[in-house]
Amino acid sequence: MTDRTSGEPPVTGAKGPDELRRQIERTRSELGDTVEELAGKMDVKGRARARAADLRDKAGAMTVQLRSSAAQAGHTVHDRATQAGHKVQDKAVQSGHKVQDKAVQSGHKVQDRTLQAGHVTQGKASQASAALERRAEHSVPRPARPLVMAAIRHPRPTLIVGAAVATVVVVSWRYPKK
Repeated sequence: MTDRTSGEPPVTGAKGPDELRRQIERTRSELGDTVEELAGKMDVKGRARARAADLRDKAGAMTVQLRSSAAQAGHTVHDRATQAGHKVQDKAVQSGHKVQDKAVQSGHKVQDRTLQAGHVTQGKASQASAALERRAEHSVPRPARPLVMAAIRHPRPTLIVGAAVATVVVVSWRYPKK
């Protein structure tokens, strides 16, 4: 028997029964490996299932990452709107005091209007945050809902965990085990 793919010299007759047994065992092993390799290539359904599972895992990770990003954006908008409302309110108080020194009556009007504007801004930010939470409650599948709600309420730890998960997914996708 000769193995034309391995580059080994052709096998000549065995020198004895022990050598013949070793040659037979080696041939069986090579044949088994070849059959196993061919069986793996023929299992299209199994390979398709594995690929589908990989894609499902990647899609799940992307979904979590996108929801985390959306929650973070909502909190950022809420935080900035609240800060802007406080700044407007502080400025209103400051300008109100200055105007009050000049004319008490007009100072009260300006202060009331700016306080009102600050409250309106803060209220709108709160409404946007509440709307984001309601949307998450209705659009997120029930098993993932507590996780997404926690991510909306506590965005910073979620971003850290999301970055770690994304790193693991990217590294495992980029450098798969062979």
